[in-house]
Amino acid sequence: MDFAAWFMTATFCTLLLLGLFVRVTLASRQIRHVARHRGAVPPAFADAVSLAAHQKAADYTVAKSRLGLLDMSFEAALLLAWTLLGGLNWLNGLLLDAMGSGMLQQLALLGAFAAVGGLLSLPLSWWSTFRVEERFGFNKMTLSLWLVDLAKGTLLGSLIGLPIAALVLWLMGAAGPLWWLWAWGAWMAFNLLALVLYPTLIAPLFNKFEPLQDETLTARVQALMQRCGFAAKGLFVMDGSKRSAHANAYFTGFGAAKRVVFFDTLLQQLSPPEVDAVLAHELGHYKHRHILQRVLLLFGLSFLGFAALGWVSGQLWFYSGLGVTPALDAPNDALALILFLMVVPLFTFFLSPLMAQLSRRHEFQADAYAVSQTSGADLATALLKLFKDNASTLTPDPLYARFYYSHPPASERLARLRAAH
Repeated sequence: MDFAAWFMTATFCTLLLLGLFVRVTLASRQIRHVARHRGAVPPAFADAVSLAAHQKAADYTVAKSRLGLLDMSFEAALLLAWTLLGGLNWLNGLLLDAMGSGMLQQLALLGAFAAVGGLLSLPLSWWSTFRVEERFGFNKMTLSLWLVDLAKGTLLGSLIGLPIAALVLWLMGAAGPLWWLWAWGAWMAFNLLALVLYPTLIAPLFNKFEPLQDETLTARVQALMQRCGFAAKGLFVMDGSKRSAHANAYFTGFGAAKRVVFFDTLLQQLSPPEVDAVLAHELGHYKHRHILQRVLLLFGLSFLGFAALGWVSGQLWFYSGLGVTPALDAPNDALALILFLMVVPLFTFFLSPLMAQLSRRHEFQADAYAVSQTSGADLATALLKLFKDNASTLTPDPLYARFYYSHPPASERLARLRAAH
């Protein structure tokens, strides 16, 4: 092994172990901190949250965190098995012997890799749904619905993913040294197209969307959107209760295809003024151009990612340093894609605090916009209901929250809202 390959192996192992150490440390801190504060409701919430609800949230958070510890350990072991222990190299050799080289073999390698990874992840996914979520009263799915969703997701992923993969592989082999630039353009075009098509073609495959029937609430929501200068193609209620008791509301689509979607569970839990306040928060994201900023950030980061892939895919040390022997007389493009997708999260993991901080800043801005358009008191009570109904802990570990939380902790968020009115 030459120095470059050795350095790649050393960097990979260092990042893998360091990332695992940080993740395990943070999860362990979260478990200890939440468990330590389980016995009493924080004073700021004493009048609104019962001890039983607080303890349920604590137990739910601890249960999810413990499952997360198992999941991250399994992922690290699987990553080692695919790379330095020779799993990917063996799978690629097996398919080369059976099919020969060419586009079909490369697509088969991508498909087999995805299938094996998906199958290995099923036990933890099942346990999360039918043990953890079931234990705390959130799961509403039957085993048959879970299997149907799995089949639909697999089929949809194949119908969409394989053509995209084939296009990228073809560009890697035929578009010259700047193939990555063309591939990046194709990937961005696909993402923009997905934003337009998702609400009308993909989401209805999994959930039922019906027009909002409550005329009074419809009038309130339309008046709010008109006041905020926002136009949507329709107001819809989604049967989220078919799968989970968790509640949410969101905008989906792009441009003229935007829709407002309420979970049926949300409408059951909140009063009309509280629904107004939650919707105004979502409108705040659009008014502050947070969606556009995130799309542009996706464009920039994916550009850097494709440029890096374009470089390392032509370096022998990249393959050999990760436990793979590239073919000398056949394309290695699928190998490069898989290795890159496995390795990149090790590097980007340490950007998590920066991305979380940006997201929390956006949430505070959206809250401030909601207060300017509706009632801060209504938003505060709505958020408190959602925190309780979703069993979100009121006492997260501060370091864990700073590293991971895309939304501010309840204490910080509600304190700002109370100060605003």
